[in-house]
Amino acid sequence: MAYPQSPSTGTPPAQAPIERIQCQWCQGINEKTALTCQFCGATLDIRDLVSESGWREAPRIRDMTEIHFSRSTCQVEGEIVPVAEINLAQGDAVYFEHHVLLWKDASVPMSVLQLPGGMKRMLAGMPFIISVAGGPGRVAFSRDATGEIVVLPLHPGMELDVREHAFLLASNNIGYSFVRIKGLRNILFGGQGMFMDRFITQNTAGLLVLHGYGNVFERVLRPNETILIEPGAFLYKDSSVRMDVQAQQLTSGLFGGTAMSLALMTGPGRVGIQSMYVHHVTE
Repeated sequence: MAYPQSPSTGTPPAQAPIERIQCQWCQGINEKTALTCQFCGATLDIRDLVSESGWREAPRIRDMTEIHFSRSTCQVEGEIVPVAEINLAQGDAVYFEHHVLLWKDASVPMSVLQLPGGMKRMLAGMPFIISVAGGPGRVAFSRDATGEIVVLPLHPGMELDVREHAFLLASNNIGYSFVRIKGLRNILFGGQGMFMDRFITQNTAGLLVLHGYGNVFERVLRPNETILIEPGAFLYKDSSVRMDVQAQQLTSGLFGGTAMSLALMTGPGRVGIQSMYVHHVTE
């Protein structure tokens, strides 16, 4: 391309930098004029709400906000019992627990994700059948409960641990497995066992959508920083965050007291919690 020459120097003029804005929630880079992040749906014209103790609220995704992943889109609809509507492009797919399916186009094919350790998953109270929907076409998901949809774009090389029955859907380029947290008693995760869903990306980014009961908050722990969390409140964490059990004995002086077990989180990494816990007897 030929540049117009400067009459004084004969050199091409400097190119004006393209202005961008970074999302505070997912760190995605957006056009300067964007009002919502195209990767997670967070509002870009409002600063994050952070408490004095360092917990920030998950973004309140505006009704009908559209989020992009691969060649597909995810539109978040409603507020009390929110819905994630996916418009899948040809070749794209998402996987999910079968009971969160709300509706789909008749032309959208369905299959089952092959999972190792089916018996272990069943004994741990986790779903042992994960469904897959492929494009092209539309499919929608929702949990039968109030709460918030949390959109977590996973960049290449990320690992995220999520409590059972919390993920709504994930794009098919995200690896899926489960992990056992050694040393945890069954009191963790509402008595459902000692396993969590683990989502892993390799060389490509993916989209993970969670449902949190009540409101969702996130805190980033520094290396070796610790925090104690009531087990029912735990929602997700970076795999770099270590989770252990810390038992605390509470004495009353009359009947000898009682024991309380809390989840001890040690950084570095993100920790997400929900303000309401729902016990899943079976799924």
